[in-house]
Amino acid sequence: MVSQRSLSRLFVLHSWAGIVTGLLLFVVCFSGSVVVFKGEIDRWANPSLAQLPRAAQAVSLSVVLHRLELAYPGAMVETIVPPDAISPAYFAWLREPGAAAEQRLKVAVRADTGEVLGPVDSQLGQYLRMLHVFLFFGPRWIVGFLGVVMLVLIATGVVIHRKILAELFTLRWGRSFRLVMSDLHKSAGIWGLGFHILIAVTGAWMGLAPLFEQTFRYVSTPSRSVSAQAPAKNEGRQVAMLPLDDLQAAAQRAIPGLEVRQVSLRAWGRASARVSFAGGLQGHMMSTAKVELNAATGAQLAVIDPRAGGFWSKVNGLMEPLHFGDQGGLALKCLYFVLGMTPAWLSISGTLIWLDSRQQRRVAGQAPV
Repeated sequence: MVSQRSLSRLFVLHSWAGIVTGLLLFVVCFSGSVVVFKGEIDRWANPSLAQLPRAAQAVSLSVVLHRLELAYPGAMVETIVPPDAISPAYFAWLREPGAAAEQRLKVAVRADTGEVLGPVDSQLGQYLRMLHVFLFFGPRWIVGFLGVVMLVLIATGVVIHRKILAELFTLRWGRSFRLVMSDLHKSAGIWGLGFHILIAVTGAWMGLAPLFEQTFRYVSTPSRSVSAQAPAKNEGRQVAMLPLDDLQAAAQRAIPGLEVRQVSLRAWGRASARVSFAGGLQGHMMSTAKVELNAATGAQLAVIDPRAGGFWSKVNGLMEPLHFGDQGGLALKCLYFVLGMTPAWLSISGTLIWLDSRQQRRVAGQAPV
C-alpha cells in the first residue's frame, strides 16, 4: 500500500516531468503518429512519381548507378533505395561538387527503364521522420531520453491512478473543465497503456542503445597509436569498382534471405570504397540485417545477421518494426496512427490540467478571508 505522502511525491514527479518535457513529447509523438505513413506521404507529395508504372522487373542497381553518374557527372552517389510496395521508383541521395557537407540531393529514377527523372518535388515524409527521430538537428539520444521520460510518466501515472479498471469508463461530462480534462487524460492513458509502454521502450532503446554501445566500445577498446590510425598510402587512389549487382549478390549470399532496402556507398571509385546493403529478412520482422563489403575487392568487412547474433541482437532487430509498425500493412499503420495520437493528447491535456490547477490556486489565494 502506497502512503499518501509517497503518492503526493509521485504526483509532483509526474506533473513536473510532463510539464518540462511536454512540448518535446508532443512534437515527437505527433510526428511519430504521422510518420508511419512516410511512404504514402512522399508519394502524395510527389504526384508525378505516383503515376509511374510499377515495373514487373526493376532495372538493376548497376544500371541505376551508371545512369546517375551520367546525369550528374562529378557527383558522389551516397545512397540508393530500391522501389517497394509503396514507391514504384528508385530514389538516390547524392552530393554534388561544391555542395555543403550536410547537403544532399534526392533524385528519382524510373524502375522500369532506368531513366533519371531528376530531383523530387518534396521530401515531406523524410522531414517528418527527421523531426521524429532527431528533432531535425539534435542527436538521437535526446529522443531516446524522452522515451525514458514516457516510462517514468507511465509508471507514476499507474501508481497515482490505482483504480485503473474503475476509471476505464469514467467521463464526467458537464462538470468543471479540470475534471473533464482529468477524466479524458486518464482514459487516454489507460486505454493506450500497452501501446504507450511499447512505444516508450522501443523509442528509448533505439535512441540510447547506440550511445551506450559506443561508450562501451570506447572504454573497452585499447587506444591505438597515431600510426595505426593513419590511412594506408594508396587508399585514396582511383581503382575499378566491382559491379554493384555482383556486390549485392555477394551480400545476399552472406545473409540468405536479405531483402535489400538501402544501399550505401562510401568513397566510390577509390581503393578504400565501401558499400553496405541493409534491410530486412524474408519471413522475419527483424530489420537490422546488414552486409558491408569492400567495393573494389568484394571482401566482407562486416556482417550483421540478427538471427545469428544471440538474444539481444534479435531484440534489437525487432525494435524498429515494433516502433514504427511498418510490417503489417495499411491497417496496422492506421492503428498506430490512432494510438500514437493518444500520448500527444496526454501532453496537451496534462499541461491544461496543470495550468488550470495553478489558476485555481491563484484565485483561492486572492480570495478575501
